[in-house]
Amino acid sequence: MSWPSVELGSIASFINGFAFKPEHWEKEGKPIIRIQNLTDTSKAFNYTSMSVPDKYHVEGGDLLVSWSATLDVFEWKRESALLNQHIFKVVPDHDKVNKDYLRFALKNAILSMLKFTRGSTMKHVNRGDFLGTTIPLPPLETQKKIASVLEKADQLRKDCQQMEQELNSLAQSVFIDMFGDPVTNPKGWDFSELKSFIVNLRNGVSPSKDGEVESKVLTLSAITQGNFNETHCKVGLFNSPPDESKKIKKNDFLICRGNGNKNLVGRGVYPTDSRDDLVFPDTVIGVTLDLKRLDIRYMNTLWSNTFLRDHIESGARTTNGTYKINQKVISSAPIMCPPVELQRHFGDTIESVNKLIAQNQNQLREFDDNFNVLMQKAFKGELSL
Repeated sequence: MSWPSVELGSIASFINGFAFKPEHWEKEGKPIIRIQNLTDTSKAFNYTSMSVPDKYHVEGGDLLVSWSATLDVFEWKRESALLNQHIFKVVPDHDKVNKDYLRFALKNAILSMLKFTRGSTMKHVNRGDFLGTTIPLPPLETQKKIASVLEKADQLRKDCQQMEQELNSLAQSVFIDMFGDPVTNPKGWDFSELKSFIVNLRNGVSPSKDGEVESKVLTLSAITQGNFNETHCKVGLFNSPPDESKKIKKNDFLICRGNGNKNLVGRGVYPTDSRDDLVFPDTVIGVTLDLKRLDIRYMNTLWSNTFLRDHIESGARTTNGTYKINQKVISSAPIMCPPVELQRHFGDTIESVNKLIAQNQNQLREFDDNFNVLMQKAFKGELSL
């Protein structure tokens, strides 16, 4: 079925947020919506009591589009707030377009918008290019039906994402119940620096422009998302065959030593299998631990605790927008040392939780694939309604 294509600017108004400055920030007043408040609901708001025009006010149900650094579409579902710059408030022309249909159409159009991104580190879309992006516009009743189908498919994805959050929270709850909070250490465990458990510590190896030897190498996303993901890799060329110590080894702890996001620097995970055909890059530090004294599953959970994150982030240094930690920061990390038998009991429990997480992630991938197929069909007029 063929529908007319219309430019975004012809069916909705896109209002850029107010350019709030640090001197406008206060401890009380209305919350200011910044991009980080859209991408991470745990991020704290800045507030202000200053008066701004009504067009910058955001209410529940409003559509928002972040167009700088992060390109995405959001529906605001929190308290009344004020809109910061680099975010559009989308005001649909309800005589032409259904709001829910527009939300999904915008998500689908983001891929087209990406080709108009400007800048290398601070990506953004040009307003003219953005408003000129076209979407198919069926009759309003058809729009509502399409939105209803996509909403149901999207909800399945959201339910899976919520389940994963709950399972991850369960893992942290089990940790606290067995060992207590490392910050207050209510059970009085001893602490030792990580270096006392280290058998080997080394940086990885990165591809060379002049390399001739081909090998797969991890990307940072393989280790910064909470679990080791060997599929996040690329083929690189090296000056010589990578050394054995740079290859992925079962139960080595892999730590991100450099990232533009401070929250990701120092993140660590462990592979559950060895891979002779896969190496880790120079932006990753590989740590071989004495597993007779420190259970890797316990270590993995402890490493993500706020207590150790504070140590890592306080030791991070920034150069040209990239936060980095060195081997000294890692080696000096304070490790809470309950009996290794208790660590292993915790590890066995966590393995059961991780199996549930893996099953849930597989289900999420299926729902993602289904949603993407439906999105493609919906905006090609091929969806059965």
